[in-house]
Amino acid sequence: MWSRLNARYGILLAAMLSSPAWGSIPPQPGVVNYIEGQAAINGQTVTQNRVGSVVLAPGQTLATENGRAEVLLTPGVFLRIDSNSAVKMVSPGIADTVLTLQKGRAMVDAADVRPQNNLRINLNGAGAQMLKPGFYEFDADHGVVRVFDGKAMVQVNGKNIELSNEHELTLNAPKLKAHKFDRKVYADDFYRWGSLRSSYLAEANVDAARRYSGAYGWAPTMWTGAGWYYDPWYSAYTFIPGDGIFYDPFGWGFYSPWMVFGAPYFGFGYYGGFHHFGPGYHPRVAPAVAHAYSVHSMSGFSRGGYTGGGYRGFAAQSGFAGRGFGGSGFGGGGFHGGGGGRR
Repeated sequence: MWSRLNARYGILLAAMLSSPAWGSIPPQPGVVNYIEGQAAINGQTVTQNRVGSVVLAPGQTLATENGRAEVLLTPGVFLRIDSNSAVKMVSPGIADTVLTLQKGRAMVDAADVRPQNNLRINLNGAGAQMLKPGFYEFDADHGVVRVFDGKAMVQVNGKNIELSNEHELTLNAPKLKAHKFDRKVYADDFYRWGSLRSSYLAEANVDAARRYSGAYGWAPTMWTGAGWYYDPWYSAYTFIPGDGIFYDPFGWGFYSPWMVFGAPYFGFGYYGGFHHFGPGYHPRVAPAVAHAYSVHSMSGFSRGGYTGGGYRGFAAQSGFAGRGFGGSGFGGGGFHGGGGGRR
């Protein structure tokens, strides 16, 4: 028994020592947070032991072959790149985050977009600025910008075309016009992979937020507010909001330390142990795309209550009477409010 425990903690210690530490300085846009398969920056292979520390700098291109990659943009915004794709960093500033998709496909999962952010993806001579939290797809091979949830403004051929929920724009069409699409048609393997990545990071958020709240009896460092925080137990940076809960478009919840501290009322569940998620891991239930939104402080109770329609809080979509405790419960909707449950 002791030999098994020593081996387990030895592996954990090695993983933690080779990764960014608790309380690392929040990374700038461009940090590679995960790779699966083959990925390279300017032709140099990105290995697993560089994940979390290698940065896509201005002018550099991240390319995948038989693999996928996840890149951090502004806090709460994840860029995910499909196989046989390439994306170039144009500007990595917090207020001006611009990338160019050179080939293939990319998706942006945005739990938090601020009015001062210029969050933009260029492709095929057009530029698409994401204006709200949501879920966005970009396809350079077919010249398509697709908004599953959220709001984007596409600048193409001297025109500004607004895209909202379930609308897409074909950039090389004879007549540039937004068209509605059926999101179920595009829920392919890349889409489902994005949902899985979101679920992993939501689990990491709960673990990290609980530690910063002091729920485990200690905190890694002083809490410095909303941003990216590295959790060595999960081998990834995750997003921790400064107040309330942010639900991403898949329904996974990202909790602030105060909200997760009150478990089980705001975020019940502790997984414990070292987690390194590979392609073989799957949550029990993968949620469909919902709508990105936030619940600040106690507004889920004070304006929505336990059972009313209310303020899109716990009872409205993802809470006690929805997909949380009173809906699918621990094995279905889970504490994240959108799926996954407890393993």
